[in-house]
Parts: sequence; structure tokens; C-alpha cells
Amino acid sequence: MSSSVAEKLARKSSTRKPNSKQVRLKLVYIDFWSSVKLSFLVGLCLAIIAIVGMFLIWTMLNQFHIFDQLNSVFKDISGTQGTDLKSIVGLGNVMGFSIVVAILDIVVTTVLGAVFALLYNLSVKITGGLLVGFTNN
Repeated sequence: MSSSVAEKLARKSSTRKPNSKQVRLKLVYIDFWSSVKLSFLVGLCLAIIAIVGMFLIWTMLNQFHIFDQLNSVFKDISGTQGTDLKSIVGLGNVMGFSIVVAILDIVVTTVLGAVFALLYNLSVKITGGLLVGFTNN
């Protein structure tokens, strides 16, 4: 009864325990400038998402004539015929507001990343750092 090479390899691999190595490291320092650069890139990505998302939402609302319906409701409530809601929520105004919010988002995210790095580096002196485990599977 001879068995094939594949069966022998399958038996050999099933009896042998896989070698897994585990390493435990302490994170005791976060580089300030690396944190600032990474948080700036995260803020930039969020800003681009916000601008594109606002454009898509405005386009969708405009295609479904939601602004026209809101404008007629607004005119019925206020009783004035001179007020046009579409001039307030036009594409230029909405995109301008979206860009201002995106710039503020970049600044706030970058500052929060810097503050986080500083606070973590200060708290390591008290806590000793964060213990992180890595395994090789």
C-alpha cells in the first residue's frame, strides 16, 4: 500500500505545529511632526470628502426640485414675493460654505493630531506607555 506524495505531505504538515512568534512592544513616544503630517493628510481627505459630498447632495436636491418646493413654501409662509430662497442656497454659496468648512476641518484635525501627540508623550511618563502585541502567523 503505497501512498502518494501529496498524502505524505498532508500527514507531515498536520502533525507539525506551526511556528508562531509573538512580540510585545511598548509604545513610549509618538513623533510630533509625524503626527502633524498624518493628521493633516487625514484632514485633507475628510475635506475632499466633505466638498464632494456637499456637491453631490446639492445636485441631487436640485434634480428632485426640492429647492423649488421649499421656495414656494417659504413664499407662502412669509407672504413676500421678492424673497428667493434659491439665491441663498445656490451652488456658488453652498460650495463656498463647503470650502470654508473644509479648510476649518483641515486646521482643526491637524491641531488635534498635534495635541494628541503632545498629550500622549506627556502621559507616557505617568503610565509607562501602551503595550502592543504582534504575532507572526
